[in-house]
Amino acid sequence: MHAEILVPPPPHIGEVKGEHEATFQVDGLYPGYGVTLGTALRRVLLSSLPGAAVTLVKIQGIEHEFSTIPGMQEDVITLLLRLKQLRFRLTQLEPQTVRLRAKGEREVYARDLQTPTGVDVVNPDFLLATLTKKSASLEMELQVEAGVGYVPREKRNPEKMEVGTIALDAIFTPVRKVTMEVEDMRVGTETNYNRLRMTIETDGSITPQAAWQQAIAILQQQFAALGEQETEESITRARELFTHPFTFTPKERSSIPTLSVEEYLKMRIGDMGLNSRTVHVLESAGIKTVGGLVRKSGEDLRSLDGIGDKALQEIRRLLGTMGLSLKVD
Repeated sequence: MHAEILVPPPPHIGEVKGEHEATFQVDGLYPGYGVTLGTALRRVLLSSLPGAAVTLVKIQGIEHEFSTIPGMQEDVITLLLRLKQLRFRLTQLEPQTVRLRAKGEREVYARDLQTPTGVDVVNPDFLLATLTKKSASLEMELQVEAGVGYVPREKRNPEKMEVGTIALDAIFTPVRKVTMEVEDMRVGTETNYNRLRMTIETDGSITPQAAWQQAIAILQQQFAALGEQETEESITRARELFTHPFTFTPKERSSIPTLSVEEYLKMRIGDMGLNSRTVHVLESAGIKTVGGLVRKSGEDLRSLDGIGDKALQEIRRLLGTMGLSLKVD
């Protein structure tokens, strides 16, 4: 009996069906680890891989989804359901605008979309609509975004949407299906080790091999973060570093962990290293944290009695050490 949990060999890629589906087999997993690792990988594959989807659509002459377009066989609801099935490959992080202009009696496919540089349609032969009259016209603008998982349209802020814009439920995940099978196998004299088989089917925007590697990388990052949680003492020393940097030697500075942006934003104003008078003025104005401070502009702070050019310069300097700045005036 082994006194330690053995590490399995690299996976074997078995059956491959085109570019969209492949089976991965991992042998020699410690007893029980077929389910342990397989379940974690399956959950990440189905929920956490980045992809691209249509999030907003604006159709000429249409203000809401309960409408019909003259000369189009499908109603608007059917068209929106098909737009959700469009798959894209993005090389840009910013939302991109994709346009469609179709006229006359014809079938309209995804390949008819006019895409900007950095946007590729993965399923160009997908049918979007059927125009049944020569006078029919279909013009629309789609907003394509990168994202993770599934985001319902209720998450959209209707106050920021233009009139006539329709929000869609966004299915970002590029993985369509993941099946998992675990069976016992022999390793040496032991017969209860596990063999894990996972079949991954994607939408074509990434390969199954890329999806497998991305899922593993995500899990590695998550577990690495759990093993490197900073103690309260290290956070205190990091605060001292940017408040009084010259009290530390270069070697000491390099060994002190840097706070994340989220931790900086949650820091109280009194921990920044500002003089007590400036802290009192800011707190009296309701600015209690660094997050509240960066939402203010220089003009906002100058309007406070007790904040002059010298205090403003000190605030900007300390925010700069955190990689933050005041709101642009």
